Amino acid sequence: MDRTPQCDAVELRVHGISGVSAERILDHPIVVRVAGDPHAGFFRPRPASGVAGGATAGVAVEAYRWGSLTAGAAVRTASMLLLLPFMLSNLAIWLRPPGRDRWGLLGMLCRLLAGTLTATFVLAIVGVALDLVGWQCVPYPGCRASRPYLAWLYALPSGPRLALLSVVPLLALRTVWAIGARSARAFEGFGPPSAQPLSGARTERLADASFWHDEQTTGWLRQVHVALGVGTLNVALLAGVSPGGVGAPGHLALFGVAVGLLVVGVVLLALPTPANPAKARRVLRPLWAATAGVTALCLISAVLAGAAPSGSGKLPGYEGAAAGVVAAQGVLLVVLTVVTYVRQRAARGDDRPPLRGLGTPIMAAASASVGAAFTATLVYRVADVLDHGDIPDPIRPNAPIVGPLDPPVAYWWAALAGLAALLIGAAATSATLLLTRRRRRGLAARIIERDYPDVPAEDASRLRLVREAIARSRLTEELGPVLIAFLVIASLGLATVAFDVIGIGPTQLAARLGGHGGALAVLAAYVTDAGVWVISLMVICLMVLGFRAYRSSQTRRMVAVLWDLGTFWPRTVHPFAPPCYAARAVPELAKRITGLTARGPVVLSGHSHGSVLAAATILQLPPSVRARLSLLTYGSPLRRTYARLYPAYLGPETLCDLGGRIGWRWRNLWRDTDPIGGPTFPRAPGTAPPCADPAAGDVDIRLRDPRSLTIDPADTVPPPIERHWPYHTQAAYQVAVRELIDRSR
Repeated sequence: MDRTPQCDAVELRVHGISGVSAERILDHPIVVRVAGDPHAGFFRPRPASGVAGGATAGVAVEAYRWGSLTAGAAVRTASMLLLLPFMLSNLAIWLRPPGRDRWGLLGMLCRLLAGTLTATFVLAIVGVALDLVGWQCVPYPGCRASRPYLAWLYALPSGPRLALLSVVPLLALRTVWAIGARSARAFEGFGPPSAQPLSGARTERLADASFWHDEQTTGWLRQVHVALGVGTLNVALLAGVSPGGVGAPGHLALFGVAVGLLVVGVVLLALPTPANPAKARRVLRPLWAATAGVTALCLISAVLAGAAPSGSGKLPGYEGAAAGVVAAQGVLLVVLTVVTYVRQRAARGDDRPPLRGLGTPIMAAASASVGAAFTATLVYRVADVLDHGDIPDPIRPNAPIVGPLDPPVAYWWAALAGLAALLIGAAATSATLLLTRRRRRGLAARIIERDYPDVPAEDASRLRLVREAIARSRLTEELGPVLIAFLVIASLGLATVAFDVIGIGPTQLAARLGGHGGALAVLAAYVTDAGVWVISLMVICLMVLGFRAYRSSQTRRMVAVLWDLGTFWPRTVHPFAPPCYAARAVPELAKRITGLTARGPVVLSGHSHGSVLAAATILQLPPSVRARLSLLTYGSPLRRTYARLYPAYLGPETLCDLGGRIGWRWRNLWRDTDPIGGPTFPRAPGTAPPCADPAAGDVDIRLRDPRSLTIDPADTVPPPIERHWPYHTQAAYQVAVRELIDRSR
């Protein structure tokens, strides 16, 4: 039931990231929820308790708090850290260059890369359960000593033992499925009014009625990815238990069927999501029936295989599978980079996106790198525990009595690549900051000369603080080269798997180059170990952060910042990514605004990331609602960040369309000291207007920050440098609200 008091005009505030409280949004100590639920709701000051901070006379202030969608549930927020590689993979396609993906090539490549992440996840669990525990550890007395929880497995022949341990990867797949399904329950029932869901080919415009409805796409991809994961397990299990190798007559046919099902899954990933649900069911039902049947046959085959020889090296086929998946990621990343670069070359002049248009492969490389870090950490830390802290390598081999454990060489290369990415990335960041410091300070000096032309000598130190604040706020635009360097390093790191294909690890390569046991080989061994530990420490820190997020609401809000930025877009690439909170926030905002505009004019006020939600909501509204709606943004990253990173969806053309839809009843407040927000329609001297309508030039309102360098006679300290927050305390905010309300009547 709507408990909103009747009012003529409403200012509806939408907060940014980090899940701030309704009290802070309204700048009022006592608030009540008038609509929504604990996950996301609309709040107003309690009646007879005063007005909200920064309120305009005659205008009711309401706040939409959506932060609990990402930071509300402790279990959901903590468990989302496990889904980080999947989230980055899903985010990659949304950074694509503008222009129609005519053949769906970028989407296909991103979906295939996401499929390799699922295979990597399953292979990591297979490596721990089947290879390290079932194949290498249990048969050796030195490894299973003082471990009764593993000793009982020795009584089982290797075939039944591996079949039993295959339940662990299956449970892991079911767990990530359950995390996504449980997290999405808070968003159920907020789909678009139209019955047409989103398909893989209809994600072109935010104005599409079904844009935020990813239920069908996610359902299709989830079942295909589960089939891929189960198929990966089946192939690994058959390769491990075949007494005479895969080519043995009793296993060849079943192995061929299992590989064939994997190929079918890859083909289904390459194809767009069927728009017709009935067609999707006709494809998925036989796939699931075949997958379940083949899995049962593989488990039965493993049980009947009996005591296949084990403990000699790694699980047969596992080394090749791990190397093959990494090699596939490298090939896909190279092809994705080439296709994206060719696409952006077709852009005209100033329309070319930043980062050379390589945002999609950069994010894809990040997902593959984080996935490799998670995998290497899991395998090596388990091997450390089972091996009593002594993992063998070509320079320091272990005696069989100590422990036989031998993780895949591919993970050694991944550790080296991760360490190189960290060191070179840190060096590139430091160099970028130093090389751009003079230019940023020069820009800040020109701004200060314009804003504070006559500064007394006693305010010189204050002036330097303001200059540094403006210079630091320009760091966002300078990090492009660092990201390009990361893409190159990640690509080279994945390319090193070619050595693993021929059975050469980092220390083996160093030994061949510098002589066995030489200084180069020893150095390579220590550097590789350091890489493994550095990557492991980073992943362990993430796990600790997840535990703290479970226990601390403050840490949970900090973790939620990552999900606020990474889960804004629908899941159209990886189904195990955290759910898209905008799938609820945008329809819910649209419904609330529709009800409020029936009573009077509404100013939709969005701060920081809230301005992005506001823009996406307006694009979903019908003309009858937009006629009484205005937009006020402040500290907004719409043009500075989102138009640059997501040019295909929130580029200048979309922003111009947004302004036209609301009759240019739009004001955007920004400061030079703000490290996040900026002007929405900037225009360099001598360039064409950003939009065809000249009214776009009236949208941006620059606020001087600080308001003064000198101390007011009635105060004891100078005005603060406000940077990104607050904005509603300045008179320009109330003036903008009053102007927009008057224009909307």
